Amino acid sequence: MKPAGRVESVWRYPVKSMRGEELRQAFLGFSGVYGDRFYAFHSSAARKGFPYLTGRQKEKMLLYRPMYRYSDQMTTPPNLAEAAASALGSTPIYPDPETLMLDVQTPAGDLLAIDDPLLIRNLREGLDNRHELTLLRSHRSMTDCRPVSLFSLQTVEQLSRETAVDLDKRRFRANIYVDLASDLPFSEDEFLGQKLQIGAKAVVAVVARDSRCKMIILDPDTAEANPEIMRNLTQAHDGKAGVYGVVIVEGIVSPGDEIALLD
Repeated sequence: MKPAGRVESVWRYPVKSMRGEELRQAFLGFSGVYGDRFYAFHSSAARKGFPYLTGRQKEKMLLYRPMYRYSDQMTTPPNLAEAAASALGSTPIYPDPETLMLDVQTPAGDLLAIDDPLLIRNLREGLDNRHELTLLRSHRSMTDCRPVSLFSLQTVEQLSRETAVDLDKRRFRANIYVDLASDLPFSEDEFLGQKLQIGAKAVVAVVARDSRCKMIILDPDTAEANPEIMRNLTQAHDGKAGVYGVVIVEGIVSPGDEIALLD
């Protein structure tokens, strides 16, 4: 194994396009980070291949803060130890609907259950009448492309220099932020086609560079847009930053964990 860096922080996004939460540890399963993007809102106005309401249509969606009601039970699957001890290496089960329940704090400070009709009414404010919204819930992460996204701190720093903007890493909505051993920006691109062991057990195969969208131009605290960030990325880096991976060995990951390239 060759050292590639360390985990700087681990994040999940319980509701697609809403604010993320930093985790002390996370279970990295075949479908991604446990509890990541388990909820989304279907929009009748969205295209069939991507039927969700996101910050592309409603920028202030980023300012809604989702919180699992039973957060202490949403760190790892309930039968993780038994599944790991199985001779067959069983895939752990996921929680029941009650444990999955979450609340959402709106930008105005109201706290609403995820299935409260008032939340949909709130989200529809400012949208045209084509957007009929329906809550979706899944035990599998409703990610755009692949289950896990990785982004290096060095790449954030480089993009900050290029745009003359002190960029918050949260703009890039990664699951795992990496402090690279090479200290060179965009070095995560070199992981493409390789396998990374993260922590004691988890293994991720890096399969694609991340083609970025409008989300990165939105400030995570204000939702204010800065189009120059996307213009720079398009002109200087083919519109891509960070990488996607698929999980081939499940395991627990935490900040500080070593990341190593497997032979």
